[in-house]
Amino acid sequence: MKAKIVSGNAPGGARTRLADVLPLRTPFVVQVFPIYACNFTCEYCFHAIPVKERGFVSNWPVMKYDLYKKCIDELAQFGDQLKVLRFVGMGEPLLHKNIAEMIGYAVSTNVALRVELLTNGSLLTNRMSDALIAAGLSRMVISLQGVSSEKYRRISKVDIDFEKFVSNIEYFYNHKTDTHVYIKIVDIALDEKDTEQKFYDTFGDICDSIAVETAVPIMPGVDYEKVLKNPGSRTQFGLPVAPIQVCPQPFFTMQINPDGKVVPCYQITYPGIMGDANHQTMQEIWHGEGYRAFRQAMLNGRDKVCDVCSQCNFIKYRLFPEDDLQDAAQRLKGVYQ
Repeated sequence: MKAKIVSGNAPGGARTRLADVLPLRTPFVVQVFPIYACNFTCEYCFHAIPVKERGFVSNWPVMKYDLYKKCIDELAQFGDQLKVLRFVGMGEPLLHKNIAEMIGYAVSTNVALRVELLTNGSLLTNRMSDALIAAGLSRMVISLQGVSSEKYRRISKVDIDFEKFVSNIEYFYNHKTDTHVYIKIVDIALDEKDTEQKFYDTFGDICDSIAVETAVPIMPGVDYEKVLKNPGSRTQFGLPVAPIQVCPQPFFTMQINPDGKVVPCYQITYPGIMGDANHQTMQEIWHGEGYRAFRQAMLNGRDKVCDVCSQCNFIKYRLFPEDDLQDAAQRLKGVYQ
């Protein structure tokens, strides 16, 4: 097998100890949420919940290209490069008609050390692959929902030609230049028939890194007791779940939603809107009063911030030890006054 197995590790590689470098003049990670739509309805995902039960997500479902360019131009004016510009969100980024152009523009501005895309891979035609490769994509993460057409039908409620699906990924891998391909699958998509070894045998030679991740209860409104094997025992990356009082996300990341609203984390139910890219610059938002006040409140403990933060499972099941800010919270209160 060509791919490196990274199960149980940070899939993006070694991480900086966050407490040692705060405050950041430039965010480490910016997520671009290009489209609020998905062609899958996976049973453990937000898209399996009726739209009327989801609450607020975005006033506009598709990010306009002019707004996107404005954001990238402003992000490129920070003092440092972003570590990661990531195309993801509550949806399938490849559904956005301008996705390859968006990636190409980000690469051309040198805005980030790494430009990456998270996708379910089902729309990865040869033509799309050629466009993504030409755009200069640094890293592509393909999240699988099974190793057979039958499993996709059960978990994601879609019919796919699984052999064609694998062939399309193989095409990308064989034609790429510098793009790192990471293929992952959640544990509940494997069973006694669809074994872990079958996963490695099928995809291990057509990616650079590969992992089985743990499906975790992070989407509000999903009944995880029905779909998870051992809900709550491990993080998404296989680490022991530990109590967390200070969420690190607002200290190193921002997410730009399709409507231009900027939120401080990857939680689905937003704890607050930090700014609006339609009317503010990225620098104004990152260094603005909204973020400052939110960070200051977070340093007192997430149960003191708001109901969304106190009830959030997202960071609990996705925390890396390097991001834990609890021991540094008292010192940081003086930084974010």
